[in-house]
Amino acid sequence: MSLYEEHLSHSGRLWRWTGGANGGSWHFLTIDGAAGEALSGTAVMRRLEGTARGFGSLKVKARIGDTAFATSVFPSKSDGGWLLPVKASVRKAEAIGEGDEVEVTLNF
Repeated sequence: MSLYEEHLSHSGRLWRWTGGANGGSWHFLTIDGAAGEALSGTAVMRRLEGTARGFGSLKVKARIGDTAFATSVFPSKSDGGWLLPVKASVRKAEAIGEGDEVEVTLNF
């Protein structure tokens, strides 16, 4: 476990990915720019500390509006940012959907 907890805010558009073996649908927020670089720096430190997680993911505590939730962010191979999955219960509680501009705060 890292000695320090980091905090960041980021805003972006919520987008949907459909596919996979069962044809499921998932909603994500891409964390890029300075926020993405901060996550990448933390991922490097966790690897050096020997505390890295599967798929290069990082556990985070996220907050969108009044809704807080625990999840993981995953490195995006296509654009170098990070992917934050936003589950249906969060989208419903905050009345957000695909294409909406969303602000998230992360602690990791």
